Amino acid sequence: MNSKITSISALEILDSRGNPTLRAYVTLKDGTKTSASVPSGASTGMNEALELRDDEKRYSGKGVQKAVENVNKKIAAALTGMHAVDQKDIDYTMIALDGTENKSQLGANAILGVSMAVAKAAAVSSNLPLYRYLGGSNTLRVPVPCMNILNGGEHADNSVDFQEFMLVPHGAPNFKEGLRYVAETFHVLKKILKDKGLATSVGDEGGFAPNCASNEIAIEFIIAAIEQAGYQPGIDLSVAIDSAANSFSPNLDNKYELTKSGAGKMTTDELIDLSGEWLKKYPIISWEDPLSEGDWDGFAKFTKKFGDKIEVVGDDIFVTNRKYISRGISEKTANSALIKLNQIGSVTETIEAVRMCREAGWRYFLSHRSGETEDTFLADFAVAMDGGHLKSGSACRGERVAKYNRLLEIEHELKGRSEYRWK
Repeated sequence: MNSKITSISALEILDSRGNPTLRAYVTLKDGTKTSASVPSGASTGMNEALELRDDEKRYSGKGVQKAVENVNKKIAAALTGMHAVDQKDIDYTMIALDGTENKSQLGANAILGVSMAVAKAAAVSSNLPLYRYLGGSNTLRVPVPCMNILNGGEHADNSVDFQEFMLVPHGAPNFKEGLRYVAETFHVLKKILKDKGLATSVGDEGGFAPNCASNEIAIEFIIAAIEQAGYQPGIDLSVAIDSAANSFSPNLDNKYELTKSGAGKMTTDELIDLSGEWLKKYPIISWEDPLSEGDWDGFAKFTKKFGDKIEVVGDDIFVTNRKYISRGISEKTANSALIKLNQIGSVTETIEAVRMCREAGWRYFLSHRSGETEDTFLADFAVAMDGGHLKSGSACRGERVAKYNRLLEIEHELKGRSEYRWK
């Protein structure tokens, strides 16, 4: 009875890009009070759950007062009196109350904020850390941090078409050391860029955003940084790429235009061939959205060609939605799905997407969004899901580092019993 919800409310706050987002508050009968803040993406898939925004002049139409009102009135009325430990019942009550496929009535931001705050409240009321409450008593695996070190695409105003180049410290013995590997290399890269007279300002996720002569030069800089930091490429640290190919596929199909770098137009096959050349030359361990969300055949061709060598991750094509993940499993579109809580809009549905991947023998890659907050829910969630790897931005910007610092806390709490491995 102590986990009974007595009040739910919401507030409009700002995310890391200075845009409005929603923070939800939940209070339980035992006095537990928690809050959760909802992230927001810039590079988004067409089929993501709808982030409800206000159609007004304030905040250039990006306000979330409608979503806040939906929490304060409709969602609060429906959930007050329910028990926070009944996460699935609570989430599906909100989904039914919304009544749309993409949560456009209440807003996925309204539903997710409450869903996350409820999970936090249940964990506190149960006297358990959130990762243990969501993952169970044998939750021990701390993810490998895939740290964004160089930005392009939608995340930076520069000459790089591909959205993210990440460092993956799979050769480290534990999370603490893995984080050190990538943070040290991040600072070495800054010096390399500075010495070459390139910008060392950072993009939305904290990675550097220099104007490179080509997309390939971006990888060359990263390899040089790994070596100068005293690590071995492919052994201690490897590279993960997020092409975010939607951003350079005008019609989200099989035609591509690499305009930022000046590389020009490419077909699916040409882009796949370019990827193959990079995979021969560089220690690339994972490749996210190498093709656009409409290019299902191309995605499957890419996976058939390279899927036995690397992790091929679908993000915009799957949007953490079991409908699209199921199709991907059936058509062998990829071998991994990116998992973002706000793409689908509730904790329960995100867990169900993870379960579908696991049952199919797929990997799943937990992820933040470019518009983040200081909320550390994602760190606990990544540990709870036992996925093995997480991306949460770079070694700077407080909203990114907050997640990494929480993972350091979790590893410390596990007192030497934690597990750390790529596979």
